[in-house]
Amino acid sequence: MDLGLNGKRALVTGSTAGIGLATAEALVREGARVIINGRTAARVSTALAALRQAAPHADVQGVAADVSTAEGCARLIAAHPEVDVLVNNMGIFEPKRFDEISDADWLRFFEANVLSGVRLARHYLRGMRARNWGRVVFVSSESGVQIPSEMIHYGMTKTAQIAVARGLAETLAGTQVTVNSVLPGPTASEGVGRYIAQAVAASGKDAATLEREFFTTARPSSILQRFATTAEVASLIAYVCSARASATTGAALRVDGGVVRAIV
Repeated sequence: MDLGLNGKRALVTGSTAGIGLATAEALVREGARVIINGRTAARVSTALAALRQAAPHADVQGVAADVSTAEGCARLIAAHPEVDVLVNNMGIFEPKRFDEISDADWLRFFEANVLSGVRLARHYLRGMRARNWGRVVFVSSESGVQIPSEMIHYGMTKTAQIAVARGLAETLAGTQVTVNSVLPGPTASEGVGRYIAQAVAASGKDAATLEREFFTTARPSSILQRFATTAEVASLIAYVCSARASATTGAALRVDGGVVRAIV
């Protein structure tokens, strides 16, 4: 299926690994001109090389900028003032007991996971509205619906992303600019890989055993009963970015393996 993205300019934040990199690859394969982003030049260069190897004719560029800060967002915008597609993927997470989450932690998570997307959308939506075409996607999480007790500060930011996306969509009524959020469930991302590796080292159990235990204890409502791949999540994000998704806006779309026990 042609997603109608050939030649479209797409920016994916936090795209040097994980869901972001898989999304960048999916968009490149659809002919989009993709800008990837990471915090360091080294990681950006490595990701660019991986994309060019996967898709030799890819039109890709990279910008090293920490979009969890206002300065980083400004640097990215200065390098690429206009895009047709914005995927707000960059985010941070950490398990932490509620009574150990400091004010600084709350502010750090809100600025990284929420304000990064707000700042970029505020700028790029002007051009999208003027051209009367655009796609904005906030990569949220099932944790925004079912707040995890082990990282309440993370869940709060994911709920906020869903609210921002819906509100922005309503400001664009009658246009061909859509805004949606995508809610992955447990996914085999780089961060989850590190978490599992640490758990293997600490427990002496193998990764497969720990994965089974995770879904038995932490996410028992999962229907999939395994970590989704980053490519599986990226497939939905790419579709939402596409011309084919023109009637989908203001939606919170789950790719959570059935973790959220709801029929809508």
